[in-house]
Amino acid sequence: MFNWLRRSTQRTAWSIIFVLGGFSGIIFWGGFNTAMEYTNTLEFCISCHEMRDTVYVEYKESVHFKNPSGVRAICSDCHVPKDWTAKLIRKIKASKELYHKLLGTIDTKEKFEAHRLEMAERVWAEMEANDSRECRNCHDYGSMDFANQEHRAREKMEEAMEKGETCIECHKGIAHTNPEEDDDD
Repeated sequence: MFNWLRRSTQRTAWSIIFVLGGFSGIIFWGGFNTAMEYTNTLEFCISCHEMRDTVYVEYKESVHFKNPSGVRAICSDCHVPKDWTAKLIRKIKASKELYHKLLGTIDTKEKFEAHRLEMAERVWAEMEANDSRECRNCHDYGSMDFANQEHRAREKMEEAMEKGETCIECHKGIAHTNPEEDDDD
């Protein structure tokens, strides 16, 4: 009888541990996912003055902020993948940005501008490596109506499609100041 009671108590203890572990996992996952999604909001992106006072100002003048169709792309649409695994990798890479925020590497407009080209080149390299994946969430050669594009745009886009070029090869500086153009001054 005591063996049965001991086994029953052990099963009950393991059941409680299993249920508590399951609930803890659900709560952890929910909190983690909520935090991941919050860091994809425009409010989060411009919560530090480095972004709010530089690239956000430029973005507000771009077609991605205001356009005839009323469709707006925010920071995460261009800088964070939709796929969960790729998104997690991007968030891990973003920890370097937080590290430099703490160091004060870009905490003034002058420091930001001094590092702008280096930061842009990192983004461009990533976009070239992934075939402008985030751009293609909205823009894709296959869904373009070339006949309704202006002549020059149609010519360039068809040529780029035939060559297999990716968006960022021609569209650097589309939402932010192109630091390469600034260097020419």
